[in-house]
Amino acid sequence: MEECCCHKTKERSQEEYKNLIHRLNRVEGQIRGIRGMVEKNAYCPDILTQVAAANAALNAFSKELLAQHIRTCVARDIREGRDETIEELVATLQKLMK
Repeated sequence: MEECCCHKTKERSQEEYKNLIHRLNRVEGQIRGIRGMVEKNAYCPDILTQVAAANAALNAFSKELLAQHIRTCVARDIREGRDETIEELVATLQKLMK
């Protein structure tokens, strides 16, 4: 029975989970900091510098998540003959590169 893509889940190791949550917590803190800067009428270039740092942190999160996805889910599905996973990966990469 084929799973609907919107109901797929991924079991992560405790280490992978902790790493991803740590990265997200950092991004969340950066976003709160940016909001605080806006609320305090900080100088635009200073805010933009922090936005760039938050974007870099979110990109690092995405790279880590994508790498783990390829190493686990994609590799497993290819070994099991589920070639549609390749098209799913291509579509995901295309969305990320917009």
